[in-house]
Amino acid sequence: MLRPIDNYFLQKEEPVRSCLLFLREHILKQDVNISEAWKYGMPVYCYKGKMCCYLWVHKKYQQPYIGIVEGKLIDHPDLIAEKRAKMKILLLDPSRDLPIETINQILTAVIMLYRN
Repeated sequence: MLRPIDNYFLQKEEPVRSCLLFLREHILKQDVNISEAWKYGMPVYCYKGKMCCYLWVHKKYQQPYIGIVEGKLIDHPDLIAEKRAKMKILLLDPSRDLPIETINQILTAVIMLYRN
C-alpha cells in the first residue's frame, strides 16, 4: 500500500509529476539533515526537524512550486510572496528546463538560515 506522500506525487499529471519527483529527490540530496514528512496534506521538508520548505502546485497557474517557510528572511528576485506574510514561493514551469542554479541558490540560503 502506498504512503499518502507517495500517492501525492503519483496522482499528478505529467509534466508536473516528473518535476515534483525531481524536486523531491533534489531537496533531499542537499543536506543529510533534511528529511521528508507528510504534514498538512503535502510533502514537507524539514531541516533537523524544523519545517523549511514544501512542494505544492499553484491553483491559479497549475505549476509546481517550492514553498519556502521562512521566505521573508530570504532575499532572492525569483521568490514570490503573493499575499503571504511569512512564506515565499519559487514558481516553476514543468514544461521547460528547471533553473537548477536558482533552485540551488535558494536551497543553500534556506539551509544556511536553519544552520544559524
